[in-house]
Amino acid sequence: MKHFLPKFVKSIHFKMEVLKSKAELEKYIQEVKKNGKTIGFAPTMGALHRGHISLYEAARKNNDIVISSIFVNPTQFNNPDDLQKYPRTVERDLKMLEESGLVDAVYVPSVEDMYPNGAESKHYEFDGLETEMEGKSRPGHFDGVGTVVEELFRQVQPDDAYFGEKDFQQLAIIKKLVEKLELPIKIHGAPIYREENGLAMSSRNERLTPEQREAARLIHDTLVKVNDWFRIITIPEINQRVKDIFEDAEGFVLEYFTIADESTLKETDFFYKDKSFRAFIVVFAGEVRLIDNMHLD
Repeated sequence: MKHFLPKFVKSIHFKMEVLKSKAELEKYIQEVKKNGKTIGFAPTMGALHRGHISLYEAARKNNDIVISSIFVNPTQFNNPDDLQKYPRTVERDLKMLEESGLVDAVYVPSVEDMYPNGAESKHYEFDGLETEMEGKSRPGHFDGVGTVVEELFRQVQPDDAYFGEKDFQQLAIIKKLVEKLELPIKIHGAPIYREENGLAMSSRNERLTPEQREAARLIHDTLVKVNDWFRIITIPEINQRVKDIFEDAEGFVLEYFTIADESTLKETDFFYKDKSFRAFIVVFAGEVRLIDNMHLD
């Protein structure tokens, strides 16, 4: 896998701290706060790619200290088999982060550090954002996301936190979490990074065969078509065309496609001039679940 070095890489003598416990993190954060430095934070579940690096690039521009975390969160997986198969490449991830020269410290906690009383989720109300799309397909998923992100925020105490727009619904949920908990953190969304064929970069892409990875360009190609069709034909017609595309696509199964209001995430069946819309799609390539979205111009 290629490693991407941004143009403002630090000195070759750069040393990244690897914090392997909550106690080590607390000591590190205490020192950072004592020196009055700001913290930019981008949590991950590992299997890092260029999209993750873009988060650290953004964090580096605005903060004194940049922190990453790598933790595969068990409470946001509905399917135990999916949790077991999720790619874990910690050593490679640490090498990529250090070579980037962007990250001052990476937190690699244990399940016990994150869930001292057992791996169970809190329940959250996100003003209905949690019941749309992924909330329908993966009950309890956003309770798991909220639980781990809240705990990471309380431990890391960042000034700014960075998330990719590929998980646009998750980004909206995290913004709502910070608002409801009144946390002094600014949430930033970063544009989707894509492979050369348009496929949205994702840790799950590691599970695709080379043939599936190339064929999966169909997902982005379909979103581009949807953007072309937007405001020209009706939404029911768009929905049917997308359904037809994947019924004819060997090796792919459409889980859902929807056009939704960007602020409420509620599905729409009509174009309103005063609102912004986004197309969301989830497709299975074999056993691998791929998600993508696109703002509609």
